[in-house]
Amino acid sequence: MKVKRVRKAKKNLSFYINCYKFRKPFQVLIDGTFCHAALQNKTNINEQLPKYCQAEVKLLTTTCVISEIEKLGHELYGALMVLKKFGLHKCPHGKTPTSGAKCLLSMVGDNNPSRYIVATQDLRLQTKLKNLPGVPVMYLHGPAPILAPPSEADKERAQATVKVSTSVHEETLKELKESLEKTGELPPTISKPTGEFVKVKRKKGPNPLSCKKKQKKPALTQPTQNSGKVRKRKRVKIPAHIKEALKQTTQK
Repeated sequence: MKVKRVRKAKKNLSFYINCYKFRKPFQVLIDGTFCHAALQNKTNINEQLPKYCQAEVKLLTTTCVISEIEKLGHELYGALMVLKKFGLHKCPHGKTPTSGAKCLLSMVGDNNPSRYIVATQDLRLQTKLKNLPGVPVMYLHGPAPILAPPSEADKERAQATVKVSTSVHEETLKELKESLEKTGELPPTISKPTGEFVKVKRKKGPNPLSCKKKQKKPALTQPTQNSGKVRKRKRVKIPAHIKEALKQTTQK
């Protein structure tokens, strides 16, 4: 698996995690077109989707999707066998099954409360899902699974929720400030909260790393004063032959 593809998948999944509260394990709703394309490209869905998402994945389908594949005949028997291995989530249609596309749209709803990722090769269904905010779409590009980047509807809803949350936060701060001012419990340090960071100016000085350390000067040795003691002279030893020569000269 290419590193670029994994990075894109991680980036797109993090968007839905942060903005739409998706959580692991990710729930993937799969239709018959996705299973049929996987068989044609020899893609093992059970192995490839967890590797691609780098997380645990729940593979799911509905009874409407299975009944639709059963009606299409023997050509899609392999896709039917693959679908039956996945978990079944109850759809609202019950004993009156509908088409797979309509069923998946009803499972997602307007705001995707169950946080489904829809895996399909149906282009019409993909365009309808992209118009719904908070619905990730997955498809196969050859043998490789691809998670489509967030649509414009996803980005607009995410920006709107961020604006609402910031406005609510500002209102609560204002109410808290007013209540503290009335009771007189507001400290002077936060009496005027602006929400901005205040830069503290500090006196500039020399860089301590560039300054050299002061070297200690060697201590000057003071001359020793005379303590009053007499120094003894060293006696010079005269050799014996010189002494004898001196005696002979004195005797003459």
